[in-house]
Amino acid sequence: MIDIRIDGGLVIDTAAKTEAVANVCIDGGKVVEVSGACPNAKRVIDASGLVVAPGFIDVHAHLDGYAYGARLAAAQGITTTVGGNCGLSPLEMGEFFDAQQRTGYLIHQAMFVGHSFSLRRAVGLADTGAPASREQVDRMLLIADKALREGAAGVSLGLDYAPGSSLAEIDAMAALAASYGRLLPVHTRLFTQNDLYSLYEILAAGRRTGVRVLFSHFVYQYSGFGSMTPALDVIDRARAQGMDVWIDSGMYTDWSTYINTATFDEQTIKDISLRFGDMVVITGKYTGTRLNRDLYRLLRRKYPDESVACFSGQPGEIYETLQKPYAMMSTDSGAYAPGEGHPQIAGSYPRYLRKMVREHRLLSLPEAVYKATLLPAQVLQIPHKGRLAPGWDADVVVFDMRTVCDNAKMPDKGEPDAPPTGIPYVLVNGEVAVDRGIVMNTRSGRVIRY
Repeated sequence: MIDIRIDGGLVIDTAAKTEAVANVCIDGGKVVEVSGACPNAKRVIDASGLVVAPGFIDVHAHLDGYAYGARLAAAQGITTTVGGNCGLSPLEMGEFFDAQQRTGYLIHQAMFVGHSFSLRRAVGLADTGAPASREQVDRMLLIADKALREGAAGVSLGLDYAPGSSLAEIDAMAALAASYGRLLPVHTRLFTQNDLYSLYEILAAGRRTGVRVLFSHFVYQYSGFGSMTPALDVIDRARAQGMDVWIDSGMYTDWSTYINTATFDEQTIKDISLRFGDMVVITGKYTGTRLNRDLYRLLRRKYPDESVACFSGQPGEIYETLQKPYAMMSTDSGAYAPGEGHPQIAGSYPRYLRKMVREHRLLSLPEAVYKATLLPAQVLQIPHKGRLAPGWDADVVVFDMRTVCDNAKMPDKGEPDAPPTGIPYVLVNGEVAVDRGIVMNTRSGRVIRY
């Protein structure tokens, strides 16, 4: 008798990008059969009229072991999260993984080691506008190399947060990641509202070092100022020239980050034509409050660790971006307290299915699922994930394509962590982590060490 049988759902084959009604049989954390007939099971899930797909792989998030964030992720069908993005991560990666493995985690977790916050601070670089010395670069390389040996998925850059980073720093981090065959995810730096130099400098580093590049939350970086189509053209040309370049993006144009970062410096706000009235506080005592200059200065002075969201961009550019064959879905989720944060923490994947597949029909269902499962597994080089086939990991999401819907809103309009509807079941490593829409207290997620 096997552990679980999921009966009669529309099963997505992400390798062939097809769909067919079948039963999925699961035992010992693995898929053992996908067919019309399966052995008896300890539990049977009736998936008639529902879609059965591999669990979603979120290539860009900031959960980094945070329990509440994992619950929000699982509720929207995410079974694997990748943290340590934007240059911010733990540095003792072995200790982090060991602790996670001991305590358990709701979903699977891989991690990058971060340059622009973590490594720079570790070598005494508090000035975000200052380049690292040769000695500091060498010390950063030693720390990052240890993290890669202990299982990090690559080295992440958050150049928007450390605009003084030199090309020598970028090349050094890129070369190190390349030496391990791992990714260089990059939150690019933007000097103006029409800046494409931020792309060219990373692509040049990629050519010099041979590193595999992943541009992070692409819509947040290039939407709304007439730059999206030219930016995508740059990526198209780089890939046509043989570069191993990818992008990830979410379903929102309104981005957020900490108020004390260089991104929210007054000069930066002026340079990229932002307005205080288009910003809202999403954490802390002022959650849900629109900014003015006085509140901005108060937050920068007294509450520097609070987060602010900025309303910008054009929704159509989301669709343009996610239709690209090299684009993957992501959330940019963070470790927010209940009732705080950006709606991406709870609504990203349901919104993706609703907007891209059901309403606008810009992607077929199998293609949309592929871009959220097998494609990121291949880019991240995570074996046995992203497909429902015998021998593959039993990470599964079951959803109703007719009703799946995001309910999360910005905190000035509603609940940023409101759970979605239409996702009744999620399995992580063969255990039911979401049961009839309720997130369970399972800890079957595993750390993913490289």
